[in-house]
Amino acid sequence: MKRLTPEDAALLAKAERGERLDHSEITALYSLPLPDVAAVAHSLRLQRTDADTVTFLIDRNINYTNICNVGCNFCAFYRTKRQKDSYTLDFQQISDKIVELEAVGGSRILMQGGVNPELPLEYYTDLLRHIKKHHPSIRIEAFSPEEVLFMEKTFGLDLDTLLDTLIEAGLDGLPGAGGEILEDDIRAKAAPARIRSNDWFRILDAAQRKGLYTISTMVIGFGESYAQRANHLLKIRDQQDKALHDYGIGFAGFAMWSLQTEHTRLHGKAPGASAHEYLQQLAIARIALDNQPNIQASWPAQGFKVAQAALYYGASDLGSTMLEENVVSAAGGHGRHKATVRELVRIAHDAGFKPAIRNSYFQILRYPDVQAALDINQGAEAEEERAVGAGA
Repeated sequence: MKRLTPEDAALLAKAERGERLDHSEITALYSLPLPDVAAVAHSLRLQRTDADTVTFLIDRNINYTNICNVGCNFCAFYRTKRQKDSYTLDFQQISDKIVELEAVGGSRILMQGGVNPELPLEYYTDLLRHIKKHHPSIRIEAFSPEEVLFMEKTFGLDLDTLLDTLIEAGLDGLPGAGGEILEDDIRAKAAPARIRSNDWFRILDAAQRKGLYTISTMVIGFGESYAQRANHLLKIRDQQDKALHDYGIGFAGFAMWSLQTEHTRLHGKAPGASAHEYLQQLAIARIALDNQPNIQASWPAQGFKVAQAALYYGASDLGSTMLEENVVSAAGGHGRHKATVRELVRIAHDAGFKPAIRNSYFQILRYPDVQAALDINQGAEAEEERAVGAGA
């Protein structure tokens, strides 16, 4: 293991004081021993968020269609309309999924799909109105920048008019999907037809200007360099500075996961990322993103154990229950497509934190009764199989 030089120690001390790092300083963090970087990241996490609390959201992913004409090489979820297992959900099918979310006290749906050229604008607007009418307590964070770009090009509306139309119909926010690595040479290799970084920022900036919820994201493992990872973080940080200054609202949080390639065309061509790399990148993100206090751990990509460890590498949040995650799990070939409240409570509690249920903006809604949650025997066998919690 590398020994810290006086220059290294000075860089870590600067970071721990919360001073802003430049590109060369962020890049230098990748060459330092991970325990030292993690210690700084955890110290900053304790300074910037409630030191005792780990939050999570009760929500559901809904993929309204898997038909897509973008054809990303890293996606195992999409289908062409000619494939037998392609689908587009009707409004009642989507309502049925939301009823299941309401039954467990959920507050949000994260609704995305493929870029389906068969769907008219009315499908999206009527769907939003249907959900708001029949499920008024549920927030709708829907349509990634990729989907918004498709609508913008297809329906002949400028971005402002399109977003105003969706907001009027009931849209509460945009997810941050499509960010991956915001370096276009990497994006062009992994997905030639994928949205480019300028459009990704343009769409999210317009959403922030209109007061919509947004979240920043990152996916590592495409074969990008450390300098490119640092570039990605700086672009996110710059947009957050701009949004907070100009609109008073920016990204609610930052979510990062590792590329899953098992069932994709990138299998054997892109390296993906190990648990060590994931934790390293999470810690560096905590240090670099000094204007984003809410950093998520990703259990769908790395599993529950690594997500629990991430709570000491800069993460302050466990993401959400999801109930139905299809895209990451399809690419990775694993069964981590949902989590229960019990599981996330146990992960936080066994790591030494107080679990709290939050809303989309990381505001705490309530503190679950930990003892009651952990005393429930139902589901304990499945939990053990999924390796949840420090004692599992």
